[in-house]
Amino acid sequence: MNTKEHGMMKKGTTGFSMALASLAVLTVTGTAQAQMLDTTKNRVQTTLAVTNAMPIVGTLEPRKVGDVKSQQWMVGCETLDRGFGDYNAYKEYLVPLGIGRIRLQSGWASCEREPGKYDFRWLDRIVRDAHARGLEILLTTSYGNPIYPGGGNRNLGGGFPTSETALKAWDKWVETMALRYKGIVRDYEMWNEPDGNKGNVSNPNLVADVDIRTAEVIKRVLPDARISGGVLCWPDTKKTEDWLKRVTELKKEHLFTWFAYHGYTHNPDKGHYENVEKLKALFAQYAPNIKLWQAEAGVQSEYGEHGALSKYPWTELTQAKWDTRRMLGDLGHDVWSSVFTIADLCPNRGKDDYEDDVVRYGLLKTDENLKVVKVKPAYYAVQNVVSVFDGTLTRITDADAFAVTGPKAYSAYLFAKRDDTYNRKLLVLWDKTGVPSDENATHPVTVRIKGTVFRNPVWVDLITGHIHTIPDTWVTVANGDTTLINIPIYDAPVVIGNKSLFLGDHRENAVSDPNDALASYRA
Repeated sequence: MNTKEHGMMKKGTTGFSMALASLAVLTVTGTAQAQMLDTTKNRVQTTLAVTNAMPIVGTLEPRKVGDVKSQQWMVGCETLDRGFGDYNAYKEYLVPLGIGRIRLQSGWASCEREPGKYDFRWLDRIVRDAHARGLEILLTTSYGNPIYPGGGNRNLGGGFPTSETALKAWDKWVETMALRYKGIVRDYEMWNEPDGNKGNVSNPNLVADVDIRTAEVIKRVLPDARISGGVLCWPDTKKTEDWLKRVTELKKEHLFTWFAYHGYTHNPDKGHYENVEKLKALFAQYAPNIKLWQAEAGVQSEYGEHGALSKYPWTELTQAKWDTRRMLGDLGHDVWSSVFTIADLCPNRGKDDYEDDVVRYGLLKTDENLKVVKVKPAYYAVQNVVSVFDGTLTRITDADAFAVTGPKAYSAYLFAKRDDTYNRKLLVLWDKTGVPSDENATHPVTVRIKGTVFRNPVWVDLITGHIHTIPDTWVTVANGDTTLINIPIYDAPVVIGNKSLFLGDHRENAVSDPNDALASYRA
């Protein structure tokens, strides 16, 4: 692409879309997987042991992007604007993961290094490649640009543009970007974690005002754009209500499709969802058409000195447990969910203390040169979640639809296939008592599911993906309800459902006889 092509686009053109059409076709099939990606049935091995009465009959089959029905998952590809990661190093792992949406930061300061002169080449390459792979893109507008007085800085925690000159430059930057990716990028996110800067939140209206200003610029270019506002560090009820009051007072709620928040807690089930439910009540009161999105959350795979939830002895196993618990907790609370992040971040690459400062939130482990050196268990665990929980499921909200009886506290959510004549259901549950641990000891619980007959139920561990049979003697059917005893539970999600919902292509097949729905699928 020549200088004119990657310079400022004239108003009314679709810049990048036109350039894309003139480029040689980029062939991406999704089958050219990176060499280290394990597709065997034992791709994840842990110390989890269940009784011999529950033999393994299969392993979940990963589903790549394009094979998964509509979904509410997203995976992070953040910080590329500041060189903390290398998209080319991990791009081959995106399609096999199965998540159809990625989150990118657009990097104003990386695109406009001289006032009025734009160079989008680095971002073009990423957007073009992701789009060719069938990925949807959520493009974040932040951060600031220090070439303008009062323009803020390019890092997390930087303040909003404040001077009139910087604000006008911001408007022009946002407009130029929206025009450039028109027809390619439909979803935009406002400033990332603005409440991490004290100056940004000193005025309770400021976050909403900047969101409105930015959204209006995008909507002028893309009337059908879907925009995510807020993007708070935490599901904070006070700051959220301030945002809602301001947006609705100005009658600007129509600008926003989502309200985003992030959430980092050592126990992903404690002290988080209480606030999420409060946020849901606020939106039901002020702006019921705006949906919630948990747009960034994850945990490191080892002890680290920096970043959220740092200075804690995380491991690759506890990361896998944390990520899956957060994903399914979000699904169980009817909010969209994002995993932070696809690959480890290297904010201090090239410095002598690199090994002390790397942050290992990634599903992929990288070295000091940003190259992938390992696929972590969390990658496969996330694959397993996506392979089962897609847009064909709907959550059953009836509090009396099921019951779990055992000695601890549990997270449990019941789902059914949409428009399913035979009402096939899935129950996902785990011990939510504490922070995910390296221990895999199980304890038995009794599960009762009302109005559902399980005729060949299986027990699925979402960390390993292994599918185990449940003995017939543990299953009782009476009055249209199913009761299961001795079901092993631990601090990672397990799923109970009919065998046909998990093994191979049978997941999507129609069942002709509900009274013998699974006989032909016995191993």
